Amino acid sequence: MPDAGSFRKEWLRPFFFYGNNWLSLLGGAITTASAMVLVGFWIVSFFGHGGSSNPYLGIIFELILPGIFVAGLVTILIGILTRRSYLVATDQVPSFFPEISIHDPIFRHGLDFVVVATLINFAIVGTACYRGVAYMDTVSFCGSTCHVMLPENTAYHISSHAGVACTECHVAPGTAGYLHAKVNGTKQLLEVVFRNYPTPIMAENKLPAAATTCLGCHDPQSFIGDKLRVSSAYADDEANSQTSSLTMLHVGGRDSFGRLSGIHGAHMGKIEYISTDSSNQTISWVGKTEDNGSVTEFVTGDPKKPVIGHKRTMDCIDCHNAVGHAFNTPEDTLNKDMALGSPSASLPFAHKEGLELLKETYGSREIAQTQINAKLVTFYRSQYPAIWNSQRPQIEAAAKTLVKIYNSNIFPNMKVGWGTHPDNIGHNNSPGCFRCHDGNHNATATKTITNDCSACHNLLVSGELHPKLMSDLGLQ
Repeated sequence: MPDAGSFRKEWLRPFFFYGNNWLSLLGGAITTASAMVLVGFWIVSFFGHGGSSNPYLGIIFELILPGIFVAGLVTILIGILTRRSYLVATDQVPSFFPEISIHDPIFRHGLDFVVVATLINFAIVGTACYRGVAYMDTVSFCGSTCHVMLPENTAYHISSHAGVACTECHVAPGTAGYLHAKVNGTKQLLEVVFRNYPTPIMAENKLPAAATTCLGCHDPQSFIGDKLRVSSAYADDEANSQTSSLTMLHVGGRDSFGRLSGIHGAHMGKIEYISTDSSNQTISWVGKTEDNGSVTEFVTGDPKKPVIGHKRTMDCIDCHNAVGHAFNTPEDTLNKDMALGSPSASLPFAHKEGLELLKETYGSREIAQTQINAKLVTFYRSQYPAIWNSQRPQIEAAAKTLVKIYNSNIFPNMKVGWGTHPDNIGHNNSPGCFRCHDGNHNATATKTITNDCSACHNLLVSGELHPKLMSDLGLQ
């Protein structure tokens, strides 16, 4: 076993001799500094004290620093090779340094040193790269780091799937899905760097099929049966008169006897469609595969004209397209928040004034915040001074709620406004069900995709003041 003296002579001295140049020294400083910072950050993270959750810290520690570390190593190597080439060319190589020969024991020791150092560096860089890839799969990276995704990230955090990681829905399982996501992500990164990204950003059929994502948690064949939906709305009168609606939704599914019923049951077979727009709001052709294998085709317009377009197989996300990103209408959102207590229904014309403020056009979100606050305060101070004096906290809370509603749905820089992102559940605010169930999709003169409302739901109460049924059910 070699002693310390031979180690210095045979291994370290040649390395330090060739590495004694400004380029290699600079590379060594870069590598050492980045490695120390990385290791320190990993130790802190391991003990559960990760510090700030700012997503830009993740870019620094998981992406940039590993790249700097590698750049430092490459710089050391370039400096060594450059210095050695110069010494060889000028015949200044010391005679006691080994020649470049695999048979020379001193050279082999040097090579062993390089191999060991390379393995150590590979472990550091490999771990850093793995963590970098893992970081790119986090909600923080997908939503917060990329500023152009602010609308989607905001809507995600108030959706019913706020606890589900982005990659669970946007990346199909398996190697193919992973590679496709990374290639697509690289393309999107270049679009952001060169400011060539679309505004607004739309899904445009880029999501994986529901069979590879949604069905990992949800079973569409489970029998749900009927589901009661209760909603409240407020009028534009001074008293903000509250009305209620009760709808019995026939969700259905497959029961214990294998029978299909309701909305889910009717759509559980193979259904294909052709849309004439990228958001699938206008559907010109529907093909339903029957139990015997034949296909019934429903078309709009002249059935003799050929239908042109790409056929897509209908699945969960064709109707449940907004479960991951909740963009709402001003009416629905204001009604829901008023039912929760803010804006308070005790404030005169709270619904009318709130809706008008939400629908106004502002130059930016900052301007919207200032003007919504100022205009609501001005309204009550000038029109209802007694209310302003007695319910000032409720008015200020109402202004904050209106700003929150606006900032959750309107993003002028990305050209996202009310109705930019349609919601295909129902048909009140977007075509939704009526994309197919409009009475105009015909197979023959007598066979049409049904538009019978009772096939999907029954309106038990529609916009009534203090409905008796709600009292009978203990809902009021």
